[in-house]
Amino acid sequence: MQVLLINPNTSVEITDLVLRAANAVRRPTTTLRAVTGRFGGRYIATRATYAIAGHAALDAWAEHRAGVDGVVLACFGDPGLAALKELSPVPVIGMVEATLAAAGTRRFGIVTGGRLWEPMLREMVVLSGKADQLAGIRTVAPSGADIARDPDGALALLAAACTEAARVDHAECVILGGAGLAGLTHRLQPLVPVPLIDGVAAVIAATEQAVDHARTRTPANTIGHDAALLPKIACHGVSAALAAAVEHG
Repeated sequence: MQVLLINPNTSVEITDLVLRAANAVRRPTTTLRAVTGRFGGRYIATRATYAIAGHAALDAWAEHRAGVDGVVLACFGDPGLAALKELSPVPVIGMVEATLAAAGTRRFGIVTGGRLWEPMLREMVVLSGKADQLAGIRTVAPSGADIARDPDGALALLAAACTEAARVDHAECVILGGAGLAGLTHRLQPLVPVPLIDGVAAVIAATEQAVDHARTRTPANTIGHDAALLPKIACHGVSAALAAAVEHG
C-alpha cells in the first residue's frame, strides 16, 4: 500500500515529525511518502493560513498523486479535505475526520496548541454532526510549531488541559490534535485520567482501512461522486499539475 502524506504547511521539520510518528504505527506493508506544502504559512493557526493551506494541499496532491493508493492530510484542521476528496480517485482522510471517527459514540474533548483554533475546530465539529458529543475544546498558548520545537516545555500545559477536559468538561476521551503534537500521546497518557486519541495514529489507521475498503469495491457498489460528471474548469495562476487535475480530472 502506497500512501501519500501531505503536510500543507511549509515546515519540513513538522513533515519529518509526523512521518516518524506515522512510520511507528503504520502496517509493515504500508509505505509512506511525505511531502511538504510548496507555499503558505510555516504553521497553520489562523483562518488566512488555513485557507492558503487548502490550496497548498491540492497543489501537493496534484504534483505527487501518481501511483498512490491513499492520501493522508496531515493537518489537524483538514484544510482542503473536501476538495481533495472531490478530485482524488483514491481515499483521502484528514486528521480531524479520523479522530472524530475514533471517538465513536463517546463524549470527547479536544486539546491543541494555538488559541485561534478553538472557534475553527468548533465549526468543524458542528459540520461533522458530532456537536452533541463535544465536551469542550481546550487550547494552550504555544502553537503546534512551538510545541514541536520544545515538547518538554509544553508537556505540563498539555497534560493539565487534557486533565481539565476530563474532570471539568467530563470528556470520556480526549483528542490530542495537531501535527506538531505528533509523538506526545504516549508521554501524556500516564498523566491523564481518560484515554487519549492520537491524531497521527488515527489518520494512518483510517487511511489503511479506507484503502482496504476501496480495493474490495466493484463498479456496482462504489460509493462517492462520479468524477466524469465534474465540470472541466480552466484554471490560471496555479501549478500546471493542479490546473490539469481540475480541467481534465
